[in-house]
Amino acid sequence: MAQLEVKLPLSEFAWRDAGKLVVYRSKAAFDKAVAKPGSEDNRVVLNGAETAQLEPALQELAPSLAGGIFNSGEAVADCHAFCLALEKRLIAHPRFEGIVHAEARSIFIENGKVSALETDAGWISADQFVLAAGIQSRNLAATAGIYLPMYPLKGYSLTAPIGAGHRAPEISVTDFERKTLYARIGGNLRIAAMVDMVGEDASIDRRRIAGLTKLARATMPHAADYDKAEPWAGLRPATPNSAPIIGATKYPNLWLNIGHGPLGFTFACGTANLLATLMRAVQSL
Repeated sequence: MAQLEVKLPLSEFAWRDAGKLVVYRSKAAFDKAVAKPGSEDNRVVLNGAETAQLEPALQELAPSLAGGIFNSGEAVADCHAFCLALEKRLIAHPRFEGIVHAEARSIFIENGKVSALETDAGWISADQFVLAAGIQSRNLAATAGIYLPMYPLKGYSLTAPIGAGHRAPEISVTDFERKTLYARIGGNLRIAAMVDMVGEDASIDRRRIAGLTKLARATMPHAADYDKAEPWAGLRPATPNSAPIIGATKYPNLWLNIGHGPLGFTFACGTANLLATLMRAVQSL
């Protein structure tokens, strides 16, 4: 990501290197977190009053806080806008040749390797194939006889506009006990929380959204216009041990970059770099 920062204008995907603040309501949970070893160069331990002083958006919550831990080595950004920025530069590259925004349907195997990919834009042939389609990787891999240990965890979020009179957090805030994240992304406040295990159902449960809205209003009542918040639900591709699956398959030209769970954007550049290194190493043999 640091390398891409040099090539991609950060304004294109609302990059903000403002740090991360985890707040604790329970003294027991706070004391346990403080006792864990951490990077003292990046970590700052704060009491309740100091936490609200560092992030004024938490003023109303301050009396209920046991404390907070701030880490300066964290950033937030708009992952969709990041993908669009990458797509724009790929298409502009003189050696780029490909199809963008085609729906993949099945993987065709011939003579022990992947011969082609069926899409709604026709069949695509290639020397190497990388499967990186989130939870839908399960269905695609199954067409090639590969069964992936992933399960969809449905998460929810709200995106509320920040107006001139609002006091949105400058720092990314995680409410530890409520398992809720608050992050300013561009001109909006993103509130993310909850996990439902309901299979491949990405529909929005209005009761969940109502609960998330109520929690956000109580935690940061003046942070954004919650009446205009847009709800969202998506499926996180989780593995049994929460680790991504990166590397080769039983076919010599089919590779996996899947299973990132809720940390897809966090792991994206690192796992892509790792997979590219593995692919180059095999090609050089």
